[in-house]
Amino acid sequence: MSERTLRVGVVMDPIADITYKKDTTMALLWAARDRGWSLHYLEQEDLFLREGRAFGLMRDLEVHRDPSHWYDLGAPKVEPLADLDVILMRKDPPVDAHFLNAVYLLGFAEREGVLVVNPTRALLECNEKLFAQQFPHCCTPTLVSCRDEVLRAFHAEHRDVIFKPLDGMGGSGIFHVQPEGRNLGAIIELLTERGQRQIMAQRYIPEIKDGDTRILLVDGEPVSYGLARVPMAGETRGNLAAGGNGVSRELTARDHWLVDQVRPMIRDKGLLFVGLDVIGDYITEINVTSPTCVREIDDQRGTDIAGLLMDAIERRLG
Repeated sequence: MSERTLRVGVVMDPIADITYKKDTTMALLWAARDRGWSLHYLEQEDLFLREGRAFGLMRDLEVHRDPSHWYDLGAPKVEPLADLDVILMRKDPPVDAHFLNAVYLLGFAEREGVLVVNPTRALLECNEKLFAQQFPHCCTPTLVSCRDEVLRAFHAEHRDVIFKPLDGMGGSGIFHVQPEGRNLGAIIELLTERGQRQIMAQRYIPEIKDGDTRILLVDGEPVSYGLARVPMAGETRGNLAAGGNGVSRELTARDHWLVDQVRPMIRDKGLLFVGLDVIGDYITEINVTSPTCVREIDDQRGTDIAGLLMDAIERRLG
């Protein structure tokens, strides 16, 4: 148990609705509780600003390792966010206007000395799909556009292409268009909302059949094992939410090389908890909002990833 008692806030989706057996936020909360830290629960809508200070309608939170009773909540009470030592921002995407407004409000708490994980500036700057494009030498050929003719030309050049929205999660809205171009026009029209919305196109990586591997970084250092999310038969999406099967594997030399490429920028932005998505030799996304897969890796490998993050938080607080 830690010698220092911290007050930890968590902003998350409704705790009653989580998938208990694999929810990463629960692992983080258990790790904080095991250190004797107090937990304080918020949903995105509980945040507010008054006369330049950020407040929250908070509830004391107790968490349990019990699939039939995993939490207890106290009565709601208004408190300044600055009364907390750290806030875990664990609201899942989409990164929409509601999410961004919550991040702006958390920025006011940061100004009063609260550690927000991950930092609000990074959350605002690092779109999970676009962030990876700052490392083009680590990525498969990629295009971002909303123009039909530009997207069609990319498909004509690369022939086997994945199209996806910039703000999706869990594999939602991902389309695989093969060389014959079946339904290409309809897919572009749907995803771009008839040319009004930027989307991403990437050359298809056939190694997806072996899995889309999540590599977790804690304070810039990779966990030794990733989680390969292997697609179901007939699928091109490895996401667990899309039915993929999670199999832990050791990181390869190429994985470590990819981590080395992104580590300096991740540390420069103060990102404490990051998930790289890797297919074959390429990074496809860099997840900074609410990285997952902790429970699956811990269960298969006996690691304590949440504990590593709590250690990093203690170091950051000094």
